[in-house]
Amino acid sequence: MNAVASREHVEKLVRAMILGNGTNGNALASIARPNVVVNISARHCHLTQEDVDVLFGKGYQLTEMKRLYQATDFAANETVAVVGSRQRMIPSVRILGPCRKFSQVELAFTDSISLGIDLPVRLSGDIEGTPGCLLVGPKGTLVLPKGVVRAERHVHMGPKDASYYGVKHLDRMDLRIESPCPTTLEGLLVRTHPDWKLEVHIDTDEANCCDLTHATGVTLKKS
Repeated sequence: MNAVASREHVEKLVRAMILGNGTNGNALASIARPNVVVNISARHCHLTQEDVDVLFGKGYQLTEMKRLYQATDFAANETVAVVGSRQRMIPSVRILGPCRKFSQVELAFTDSISLGIDLPVRLSGDIEGTPGCLLVGPKGTLVLPKGVVRAERHVHMGPKDASYYGVKHLDRMDLRIESPCPTTLEGLLVRTHPDWKLEVHIDTDEANCCDLTHATGVTLKKS
């Protein structure tokens, strides 16, 4: 009888592990490989409410066109023109909301060549010592003294994904992209927030380099 009971107990544990109907099963589910989403971060800008007032009129509120993958942010219907030192312009640069405590324009390297701006690679918000530009809106113009950057490639994640990969905020990771132009992008900056989903952001130049559109697989690992 004891042997039968022991066998039944083992079978019960095994079923729990396979079906996820117990503590062991939940543990296995918690270490399942996360789904890595890689999105292209096209040129865009973030604005303070004060700068929105200048460009669109006093008290103007950004209107939502669509929610982004990170539900904390949205693409606004509103756009501005960005004018560089060569007096060349990129029209209709999308604003991302909600408004922030700082204004920042994020461009790709090819954009900087066109505008004549020597873009530094920076983490979002690290805008001290960066170049500025002229912003043109429907109601006014604004000389932005600083804040034009090429955003450093990065990966958003919540606490659960950070635990899975064994990383913390501001650590580095590598992204392998399998495509007709297989590429490994090194040194992605880890950014964590309790409300974020796992998402890699690369700019248009990086996406074109690795032919992300035709990628068949991606692998994210700690550097």
